[in-house]
Amino acid sequence: MQEVYDFLKKSGTYYLATVDGDQPRVRPFGTIDMYDGKLFIQTGKKKDVAKQIEKNPKIEISACFENGWIRIEAIAVEGDLAAQEHMLEDYPNLKGMYTVGDGNTVVYWLKDATATINSFADAPKVIKF
Repeated sequence: MQEVYDFLKKSGTYYLATVDGDQPRVRPFGTIDMYDGKLFIQTGKKKDVAKQIEKNPKIEISACFENGWIRIEAIAVEGDLAAQEHMLEDYPNLKGMYTVGDGNTVVYWLKDATATINSFADAPKVIKF
């Protein structure tokens, strides 16, 4: 999981895909946090992305960095207030929009995740967590 976290952190921006009815939706994200042995992402509950995850928690994440790319399949599971606090400490710039327990801040941990790291030089590396 550390390798997946490091890849996403270095890439800066990753793309999160959800399902909206029968339409895929993809948007850029930048928050990634490791807390309590889990990998977390963050958004606002009022956003369409959170509503889509609530209806169908299957997500995919994709990012590129240097000569490689990663794709992660996972189930997004809502985290607790301690995970929200940890995320906001790692991303203090979010504190202008979100606060712990405000009813809008939501963090999701990646359950049953399979990450595939690809490069142009090596065979794909699969990491399950």
